Amino acid sequence: MGGGTRPAAARSTGRKSTSLEAALVRVIVPGVAGLCLAGCASGSDLDVPAPATDERTDTVPILREAFTSQGICYGWRLTDGYDVVSVGSNLGDGTAVGDAPDCPRWIEVSADITYTSESSEANDSAYIQVEGSDDIDFADLSGIARGLDRFGLDEDTFIDDPGWAITRAATTLPLLAAEAGLAAPAATPTAGSAASASPLPDAGNDFWRDRWGWLLATVALLLLAALFVTVGVAQRRTTAPGRGAAADAPSRSGRKPRGRVPGQRAGAGAAGRTREEA
Repeated sequence: MGGGTRPAAARSTGRKSTSLEAALVRVIVPGVAGLCLAGCASGSDLDVPAPATDERTDTVPILREAFTSQGICYGWRLTDGYDVVSVGSNLGDGTAVGDAPDCPRWIEVSADITYTSESSEANDSAYIQVEGSDDIDFADLSGIARGLDRFGLDEDTFIDDPGWAITRAATTLPLLAAEAGLAAPAATPTAGSAASASPLPDAGNDFWRDRWGWLLATVALLLLAALFVTVGVAQRRTTAPGRGAAADAPSRSGRKPRGRVPGQRAGAGAAGRTREEA
């Protein structure tokens, strides 16, 4: 009898252990998966975006024109810590100026962007500097770096849109270099030869340009006169012979209309007609 109760206790303990393991699995597995997803999502948000394709392709020709005019190579470099996000120069997109043999004299703007997660107490940061070849003084390079703020290219702008900011800063280097006395002002890019403009159409006679008011008044008077003439002709037609003839007017047969003679009484006329008949 006593031996029959022990297996039941054993079975109960086994069910409790299984339930505890299932509960731990239900809690731990979703937690680990959530941490993994959060880590992957935060990692993608912390990546520094590179300049857009059109931003890079539009910057290279500007720097090439400046090199032709000033004899200085200009470039940009965007980094995310030790990772190079974008680099380019007047030699082309993806080509740096520091090690290029065709650029003995060069100036390059660089920006190192660091993004932090929302859970971190540290803030996002941007370290901006301007470097150059050995023949350019450090003071001149520092002045060029400070001049970027005049174009709105401060730390906040680089953090908000680093791709646009780095290419925009590269296009301002020729102007800042000329202000520092390192080179002559860059030549203004010239547009292609345009086709000869066609002559304007003939403006015509401007005699009535200042007399249109008089013209309208004259036309209005002519229309009013025509209206009066039309009304007068219509009235004359309504009073023409045969339509509204007077009572004493001769008839079409030539006979005089029969009626009383002025001053003659009605009785006298009747008596005279009686004598004539007799």
